[in-house]
Amino acid sequence: MYKLYSDAAIKPQSHQCGIGILIVHKQEQLQIKKQCKAKDNHVGEFKACIEALKVLQHHLRHSGKIPGNVTVLYYTDSSILSDSINKQYAKHYQKYIYQIIELESHFAFVLTKWIPDNQNMGAHELAFQALHSS
Repeated sequence: MYKLYSDAAIKPQSHQCGIGILIVHKQEQLQIKKQCKAKDNHVGEFKACIEALKVLQHHLRHSGKIPGNVTVLYYTDSSILSDSINKQYAKHYQKYIYQIIELESHFAFVLTKWIPDNQNMGAHELAFQALHSS
């Protein structure tokens, strides 16, 4: 079982977005920070989720593991993202939901859970580091 956390931080005026991803498996932690463009924080959160699933899939394959045998507990502090994934519907973000559904299909099972900001500090800090590293 893998625990996957993601978060996004955005500069609204420039649409610059930092993404933080934290992968936890047993005693191992993998931290990733990336930049992207996003028109608002909601889009940033959806993009962070997509990137987190891609990174985990790549990490598993690179480690010789088969993603289709892996259960993922995905944590986000974005209630709109969590609700949208669980409903498989988002009025303004449906194109992102389709991408997430496709990426989730590569894993045995993905459970998405909303957590409060203070329980997502690892991904949060990585997102802010990515945002301010430009």
